[in-house]
Amino acid sequence: MWKKYIETISKEYHFKAPATNSEITLIKKELNVELPEKLLALFNETNGVFDKHDCPLIWSTKQIVEENLFFRNFDDYKDIFMPFNNLLFFSDGGNGDLFGFGILNGSIQRDDIFVWNHEDDSRNWIASSLEDFIKGWITSEISI
Repeated sequence: MWKKYIETISKEYHFKAPATNSEITLIKKELNVELPEKLLALFNETNGVFDKHDCPLIWSTKQIVEENLFFRNFDDYKDIFMPFNNLLFFSDGGNGDLFGFGILNGSIQRDDIFVWNHEDDSRNWIASSLEDFIKGWITSEISI
């Protein structure tokens, strides 16, 4: 479903092998969050979505763990940014801003996507679903 959906928007993206159960479980274990169904379904098809330059539209499971742990644990950020434990980042804008789902009580309860602005620490709604985010980012209907 996800590969076909993305290919209907653009042929400029490629896919990896599906994420393994252990790679998916690592996200849950390391970040203490249940993945939203749509992101889980995407990982069951491909471990990330990448453009022709191999830049990720959707990060791999490994990058999700690494990036989220970095932002949650980097001591210098604790003094200048609000905590990041309430977001699950899965993509970036290429300018330092990050895209993610909101976390409440250890789970992602809504499909909404937010953007974290690295310059002013704002966290703003940007799309109503992963599908809308992907389409909007690829077609430039969403910009930051």
